[in-house]
This record gives sequence, structure tokens and C-alpha cells, in this order.
Amino acid sequence: MEGRSLAMLRHRVGYLVLFVEKAGEVLIILVFFKISGLSLPLPPKKLIGNMDREFIAERQKGLQNYLNVITTNHILSNCELVKKFLDPNNYSANYTEIALQQVSMFFRSEPKWEVVEPLKDIGWRIRKRYFLMKIKNQPKERLVLSWADLGPDKYLSDKDFQWIVKLLPSCLHPHIYRVPFATASESSALVIRAFNEKGTLKDLIYKAKPKDPFLKKYCNPKKTQGLELQQIKAFGRQILEALKFLHEKGFPYGHLHSSNVMLEGDTCQLLDLENSLLGLPSFYRAYFSQFRKINTLESVDVHCFGHLLYEMTYGRPPDLVPVDTFPPAPSDTVVAVLEVLLSQEACKNGMPTISRLLQMPLFSDVLVTSSEKPQFKIPTKLKEALKVAKECIEKRLTEEQKLLHQHRRLTRAKSHHGSEEERRKRKILARKKSKRSAFESSEEQSVKYSNSNNSGSGASSPLTSPSSPTPPSTAVEHAPF
Repeated sequence: MEGRSLAMLRHRVGYLVLFVEKAGEVLIILVFFKISGLSLPLPPKKLIGNMDREFIAERQKGLQNYLNVITTNHILSNCELVKKFLDPNNYSANYTEIALQQVSMFFRSEPKWEVVEPLKDIGWRIRKRYFLMKIKNQPKERLVLSWADLGPDKYLSDKDFQWIVKLLPSCLHPHIYRVPFATASESSALVIRAFNEKGTLKDLIYKAKPKDPFLKKYCNPKKTQGLELQQIKAFGRQILEALKFLHEKGFPYGHLHSSNVMLEGDTCQLLDLENSLLGLPSFYRAYFSQFRKINTLESVDVHCFGHLLYEMTYGRPPDLVPVDTFPPAPSDTVVAVLEVLLSQEACKNGMPTISRLLQMPLFSDVLVTSSEKPQFKIPTKLKEALKVAKECIEKRLTEEQKLLHQHRRLTRAKSHHGSEEERRKRKILARKKSKRSAFESSEEQSVKYSNSNNSGSGASSPLTSPSSPTPPSTAVEHAPF
């Protein structure tokens, strides 16, 4: 179910709530969520009277609220245990075992690499696994191997997919993290990068250790800190330059968030270029799939940059999107950019281009200097394949947005129709209609009675007026033959 919106996930919560207490998985979920440090509203136990109808109804409400809290939390809702519990048919595979099999096959042909240890749960993706690596003849150098299988947006042919993945090491840009080695099979990709002890931009903001589990690091952090204005300006400009480079090359990205930005001193570098080739869903898909104007990969990257800029500024992601009001920021120029990316008007009317963002006052005066000349040579034939794949990704996003829009309209209509005020209005209208019908029925009876009386007086009129002759035509009309 990876890639589906929270609206679809919450749709399943309603009828699964009756089975929560009977499912053994919920105990595992509770233990697992202790890592996050969150206090979740699980209803208390009751030993006596736990079969009473009132208690069962109360417990169901409590469990529904418990699941609502989980599914509306962006990080918790993406956990493997939650997805397996809510959608066991689509999440029954053992992805760790699959990853180990694929990685073992890789080592048969590449014996110079050696696994140091698995890096458990450091990422948020269910179908992606990480291993700390080393080169046998360079034991002090640490690297990270990431393995992932295919996602729902993989539209490249197997041949083109393997071709472009193997080209990733040739991508050179000062703000894109180097890939020393990458390879792919028909069903997955394997990428090796240098291990960075300082971690990602998100680790900097959250004061986290790179090797810790994703939940522990980011779900309920004890310390977070927004960046200084100069860092916001410099990091923002560097990230936008990298995005501009990829889009100019016709390379789809769509996976920008603070955990996909590596820090090398004062330099930001994008990670996980392979995600779009694999067809994996974006971290923020549940957000931008709600807005029909965010329907291209460039607009997706720009909107995701808004989330990232908010996190850099305030030390935490926005609670809700669109954002109605922004807290005080280090500069009005920061808020000006956030307003064109995350406000109600921006989400409704669409995102600016990357070029326009680079021209805004927050980034326009930032100098970007590097001795490394950007390069990424993609053959023309492969560029055409990437273009078609990009169009397919955008088409599926548009179709999903359309379905979500229809679902929201139907939900709002049902909610409005079932509200207390609407029920009261319908009762009043029904009473009025009933009274009107009774009145009309009474009037109809009065008219019939009046007509009956009138027809009786007409029959006696010849007796009271014998001189009035009967018209000949009337006699003909009533003749039996």
C-alpha cells in the first residue's frame, strides 16, 4: 500500500477496529512504538464487566481514536507493522529476507565488498534495506549499501532501467551525493555510497545519530533547532541548483526531503536519485496528492522544497498543509518563499518554477562557487525513455488526485447530509410537507363536497324552472345508442 494516500488508509481503519484486540500484531506495534517516544491513547484494560454492551461500545470508540492517531501521524502511518496490520494481503512479504538474497547474489560476482553490519530501520521505506559495507583491501573506509525493489511508478523497460541505474556513478554535481557503484536487476536496484558519520540535514536539525532507527530519531525528538538565516539561504540555494540540473537533464526526481539531503561540511548534496527510476513513492505523496495543481514532477519537487524549507526554518515539519499562518522567521524573505509554496492559495493555484524560486530575494544573492563542473551524460534514446516514464508518473498522479477529489466530495456530502443540523432541517421540512399534504387533502375533500352539492342542485333545477327547455345536443350526448 506504499504510495497510497492517508485517506485510503483511514478508510480501512473503520471496519478493522473491531478486530484490533484479537490481533496479536497490535502487541508488537505497541512495543515497536515505544521506540518513537510517543504517548498513544490506547484504552485501559478492564477485568470485570468487559463484555457489557456499553463498555464494548466505549472500547470501540477508544480503539478507533487510537488508530486515528496512528494513521494521521505521517511517520507512524508509514511503518511496516502498521501497514502489515491494516493491509496484510499487500504487505505479507519478508523484505529483509528478500534483500539479503539479492545482496548475497551481488557478492558472488563482486567479491571485493564485505558486509560489516545491517543498518536496521534507519530509513522509513518498507521495501528498502541498508547495510554498512567496506572494501576488503580498504578496511577503514565505510560505505552504505542500499537495496530496494520496484515501486508502482516503474515505467522504464527492464533494459532501460538497468542502463540508467548503471549510469548513476557518472553523475557529477557539487550538490548531488556521489554514487561509486550502482547496479540493477529486473526487479530491484543496489547502490553503494560513502557512509557519512555526520548524517543528513535532518540529523543536523534533530540532533540525531545516523545509525539510530528512523522512529527514534524523528518521530518525537527531544531537541530540534531551526537553522540560522545564512544556512537557510545557502542550503536552499544549493538544493535548488541540484533540482534545476536534474530537470534540465530530463531526469525525474520527486524525492526531496531533509533525510535525502546529505551534509558535507557546509555543502548540501541530494541522495537517492535511483528512487524515481525504481518507481518508489515520495515521502510527501500523501500531502501533494491532495492538490490537483501539483501534477508535474517539477511542481512536486518545488512543493517538497517548501516542506524542507519550513523544517530548516522552524526545526520541525508543518503540522498541516496548507499552512494558514507562519510563525515568526529569521527574515520576512523566508516567509515570502513559504507562502508561495505551502499556503492555501499556493496549493490551490499551483507551484512556481525552480527558476522563479532562484530569483526570489532569499536565494538570488547567494553565491554558488565550485571547481567541479556538473555533468551527467544521458544518451538521447535513454532521454526519450525517461521522458515517457516521467509522463506516465505524472499521469498516475493526476488520476490518483482525481479519485481523491471525488472521494472527498462524496465524504463531505455524506457528512453534511448526516449532520445533526441537516437531520433537524429534514425533520422540519418533513413536518411542513406533512402539514401541507394534510391541508391540500382537506381542501380537496372540501372541493369534492362542494361539487357534490352543486351537482345535486343542478338536478332539481328543471323542477324549479319547468319553462327552461333542454338543449338538443345534450339529449344526443346522453343517448345510449
